[in-house]
Amino acid sequence: MKKNWPNLAALPLIATAALTAGTASAAEIKEVRFGVEASYAPFESKSPAGELQGFDIDVGNAVCAKLKAKCVWVENSFDGLIPALEARKFSAINSDMTITDQRRQAIDFTDPIYTIPNQMIAKRGSALQPTPASLKGKHVGVLQGTIQETYAKARWAPAGVDVVPYQTQDQIYADLASGRLDASFQDAEAASKGFLKKPQGAGFEFAGPAVSDDKLLGAGVGYGVRKNDKALKDALNGVLKELKADGTIDRLAAKYFDVKVVLK
Repeated sequence: MKKNWPNLAALPLIATAALTAGTASAAEIKEVRFGVEASYAPFESKSPAGELQGFDIDVGNAVCAKLKAKCVWVENSFDGLIPALEARKFSAINSDMTITDQRRQAIDFTDPIYTIPNQMIAKRGSALQPTPASLKGKHVGVLQGTIQETYAKARWAPAGVDVVPYQTQDQIYADLASGRLDASFQDAEAASKGFLKKPQGAGFEFAGPAVSDDKLLGAGVGYGVRKNDKALKDALNGVLKELKADGTIDRLAAKYFDVKVVLK
């Protein structure tokens, strides 16, 4: 997805730590601890009762069921997911994290599972477009640590766009609805299900076409794992392949998304 890790200075140190840490045998995988930032519907969010829900949660539970392993979900801010993974707070990142070259400097990834277009939302009739010229002097909210933040700061900020990072997506939607932001930039499905189709999103719409940039926005979402955890990576890849082949991930995607997202 969505998401990136801005602390470039720490990458070499973290990569070194990953190479020196221990590793587990695939046969010993009795529990998978997934790191998640739970405010990004429909990928991961909380029900009114406080239970985790969403596409990534459902797929993660299906993965654990296939592995006959216990699923444990560990909540963490998105921009802190990679450092927390390296600190062994959990064993894998399952939080709509897009695979990018920058992230690969610090951690490894499973094969891509799905891909989601990135799109901006703004007030209906604003005529705003996701271009530097259109957004000059405007305030655009992005989730801190995401690929959208990286893209906006690289492509829009130099042209005079005020790119405003937030700790959670819900804070962005609140400020957009209140008029403190002119636009927000995120996954199209997150924008649709998490804001536009809710009462809070009345009067807002997608502003302009989807934004593509393979270098900054990546080309697919996978699970992030520590560089030395080959056993876990191989196990996850094997199970994800099975869940794609038997149609499980497609069925779960149809529950949440309006467009086909699963990568074969």
